[in-house]
Amino acid sequence: MIVRALVKPSEYHDSVSLMLVARELAGLEGIRDAAVMMATEANKSIMAEAGLLTDEAKSAAPNDLLIAVSAENESLADAALQMAEALLKKKASSAQAGEFKPKTIRGALASNSAANVAVISVAGRYAADEAWDALTRGLHVLLFSDNVSLEDEIALKKFARDHGLLLMGPGAGTTILNNVALGFANVLPRGPVGIVSAAGTGLQEVSTLLARGGVGISQGIGTGGRDLKKEVGGIMLLEALKALQEDPATEILVLISKPPAEEVVQVILKQVSASRKPTVVCFLGGEMESLAQVPNAIPARTLQECSLLAARALRPETGDIQAFLKAEKARLAKKAKALKGKLDVRQRSLRGLFSGGTLCYEAQVIWKGMLDDAVHSNAPLPGGLALPDSTKSIGHTAVDLGEEEFTVGRPHPMIDNDLRIRRLLQEARDPETAVIILDVVLGYGAHPDPAGELSPAIRQARGLAESAGRELIVVASVTGTEGDPQGLGQTVSTLEEAGAIVCDSNAAAARLTGLIVSGGAS
Repeated sequence: MIVRALVKPSEYHDSVSLMLVARELAGLEGIRDAAVMMATEANKSIMAEAGLLTDEAKSAAPNDLLIAVSAENESLADAALQMAEALLKKKASSAQAGEFKPKTIRGALASNSAANVAVISVAGRYAADEAWDALTRGLHVLLFSDNVSLEDEIALKKFARDHGLLLMGPGAGTTILNNVALGFANVLPRGPVGIVSAAGTGLQEVSTLLARGGVGISQGIGTGGRDLKKEVGGIMLLEALKALQEDPATEILVLISKPPAEEVVQVILKQVSASRKPTVVCFLGGEMESLAQVPNAIPARTLQECSLLAARALRPETGDIQAFLKAEKARLAKKAKALKGKLDVRQRSLRGLFSGGTLCYEAQVIWKGMLDDAVHSNAPLPGGLALPDSTKSIGHTAVDLGEEEFTVGRPHPMIDNDLRIRRLLQEARDPETAVIILDVVLGYGAHPDPAGELSPAIRQARGLAESAGRELIVVASVTGTEGDPQGLGQTVSTLEEAGAIVCDSNAAAARLTGLIVSGGAS
């Protein structure tokens, strides 16, 4: 095979365009592999692992565009590189053509004066200015963009609070307002549960688990992951909480985040106690005893438990949740014991390849109390072990592929599974790998058929292990509903047909994988 690369200095294209061009190149006859991405260190490491990093590409700067192909001969490689340049030029010109699209918030309002929410997704260095423009025009803002300074976030949120507006973000990936999905979100029934979340996939996991139990939501408000830091003070979570406490359509409240700063916890819990509405509080991995002492607060340890407690607060006849969880753990332990017997003595490690940051975090919270060996991660728990190199696993590893290091110059893994597929095959070649856990997130904005894209890779990964005389266990969970465009049932069936074991929740999948590598005892 011949490897050729092209470096385009300081050339920018949107990540979806790069993804589509790479797919077209990879589909060409005589092309074994292709990559089209920005030359960040993480991306270059991924290309090196795939055998696509040439000496010229090694010296490329993070703002440079890299195009690389592995081909049967030089002429095919050169033709593929020329085609890539032509495709990128075509996509850039077509983006400028077509129907009129406002280039400013002012222009958008001129064509739709009834709009009251602005969704902002631009490069971080421009995002704060656009948010200011929207807020000063009286619009609520979903700030999908990240890379916004903490100082700008604080100023924007204080202004929004003082003017009766919501500033959701930065980095707010999921919000559902009056049944309208913004960002990554699912098809959900309307209902009496109001959710405020500093964790996008946390909001998706809880709301979809509720939906499967026949419980709908009134609103789902994302605040951005930094909202509960000491410096920000939970400004937007508090404002959203107050609004839902006063909302007659909301009977049960749910709060979701990673553990907030202690000063922020006290302010939030004071506001929780100011309302008679039951409030399920899920501070993943946080201390729970003090929460139980707060009037109206119902502490939840995991996202799964959060959804069960919210449903029971609405329907007390639901039953004993702890008994349900105990029975589930017993079933998982029995299954883990059987699966453990298929592994050889070298297979000791679990590998988590997550598209949802909150789901990666929840899994680590569960594993912390199960595993003798600590879990390495590029997004570890407080005091946890950070991966020296996010592209290479060490022992038990949980990787959040949605972290910024992986999404500069390439689409989020909920949209594009290419990076996860490469990593899945990489882990399958490691003789220490016992089990791989995957989260599959459905809904608006996500890949139209993630199971269809992942399933061939799951089969290939299991085949690689089998050819080396090993069994590879793949466990998955699906965050979604039957109403989602991808369809929950169809997604589960496709994954199972590929040999994956699909659990009912991310928490259950984490428990099963933890039980497998810990010997099957809880």
